[in-house]
Amino acid sequence: MLGRLKKLLRIAGPGLITGASDDDPSGLATYTQAGAAFGFQMLWTALITFPLMATIQGMCARIGLVTCQGLTGTLRKHYPRWLLYTMLLVSFPAIVLNIGADIEGMAAVSHMLLPAVPVFAYSLFYALLLIYLIIRLPFHRIASILKWLCVVLFLYLLVPFIVHVRWGDVLRHTFVPEIHGGKDFLNMLVAILGTTISPYLFFWQATLEAEESNTNKGGRIMVNKQVLGDMRDDVNLGMLFSNLVMFFIILTAGAVLFPHGIHQVDTIEQAARALEPLTGPLTYIIFSVGVIGTGLLAVPVLAGSVAFMVGETFDVPQGLDKKFGEAPVFYLTLAGAVLLGLVVNFVGISPVQALIWTAVLYGLTAPVMIAVVMHIGNNKAIMGEHTNSRLSNILGGITFLFMTAAAVALLWFMF
Repeated sequence: MLGRLKKLLRIAGPGLITGASDDDPSGLATYTQAGAAFGFQMLWTALITFPLMATIQGMCARIGLVTCQGLTGTLRKHYPRWLLYTMLLVSFPAIVLNIGADIEGMAAVSHMLLPAVPVFAYSLFYALLLIYLIIRLPFHRIASILKWLCVVLFLYLLVPFIVHVRWGDVLRHTFVPEIHGGKDFLNMLVAILGTTISPYLFFWQATLEAEESNTNKGGRIMVNKQVLGDMRDDVNLGMLFSNLVMFFIILTAGAVLFPHGIHQVDTIEQAARALEPLTGPLTYIIFSVGVIGTGLLAVPVLAGSVAFMVGETFDVPQGLDKKFGEAPVFYLTLAGAVLLGLVVNFVGISPVQALIWTAVLYGLTAPVMIAVVMHIGNNKAIMGEHTNSRLSNILGGITFLFMTAAAVALLWFMF
């Protein structure tokens, strides 16, 4: 057991970073709203999304390992340009909105702690700080520091054991899916699916694996069972972390907010109340540290995804470990994505609502990206002998059908 744990810690890399960044302020707001609005009724989604997101992220990681390039580079090389540009067009608005929503969320909790400083000043500060840090420091150094701020999310694992929880109801709602046909329920279901199985993570996972391979092996990679096995364990570890936090955030909000009649989370303060039974007066401070930590980790991933897309599309130098002079277009694109996201802060949308709408938008666009990823993963001309396994195709197909059905149902109720 100890040996297995040591191995997991040794191989932990891109998958764990992806999993940690998936629990960004957008995810935190969405899961809190799910628990507040529906109690324990959506706990089953954490059980379902783990194998589905692990499968899709595993496909993306394998594509990066085998091709030594990201999804965008693979599309540019092997597919029609219209498909590549469609993927950019579909992905770009959701990612920029996500960046803006995360920055707005960090600014909101900072304002909650120090109200004397206006929210827009915090937003501008975080945007400029992130641009500076990303350009000046290698991403791995940033991630190695910021990921420890996300440890505060583990507090959600403790809250249900402090307050009164009917564990029979928890088990029932975890293992027996309960699906309603109402618009609000479908909206939340699509948001949960979108914030866990997010298209930007597809691009990020593939590119990060390719960068790791090129850095460690001088641009040449020998893909074998050991390499694929380590990659799979890393991805599964990251997705397990992400889904475990997701499960307990929904459980905590369902146990604390829902019984007290708080069914609509419109403010960061309301989301923070879910931790109050455990932390008391320190609730807002601890919650704020978690939101800021996850936001600072997620925004470079989001902006980096856009920069990698543009860099691979136009075949210009790219890489988060390169200096600005070595990849100016890459870093200017990244900075531009952050600044465009900053504009979201001035359109009058509630931070929590912006975060949830981002998740819904991901849920609507993800089926298209999943179909593309599965086609690449099964393309022998690209993947050679490392195409998707039968199990991967089955789980990937279920993911595609599940997310498509939820998105279509939501659109039906909306229009």
